[in-house]
Amino acid sequence: MAKRNVAANSFERTSLASLDQKLALAKRCSHEGVMAGAKAAVVATIATAISTLASVKMLPWAKANLNHSAQALIISTVAGAAYFIVADKTVLATARKNSFSPPSNP
Repeated sequence: MAKRNVAANSFERTSLASLDQKLALAKRCSHEGVMAGAKAAVVATIATAISTLASVKMLPWAKANLNHSAQALIISTVAGAAYFIVADKTVLATARKNSFSPPSNP
């Protein structure tokens, strides 16, 4: 009976260590996705803002039909889409990379 408890205890510790390692890997993976998504959102916001504001200044149709709310909606929609697309792709790529190579033990 004592051998059985020792084996179960050892398995439990190994299992907890493995879960901790997987949790740390998942946190790092999601953090990388958040950072990449934020960078993409900033770039998309700047690019969209420049083109939207230039269009409103130069095109008569845009000047007549795109008020400030519409311009803000266009810019924020592009920024949100860029964030979620890049974050999702980064998380998936990181998870795929980590699933093929076993994590190293420091």
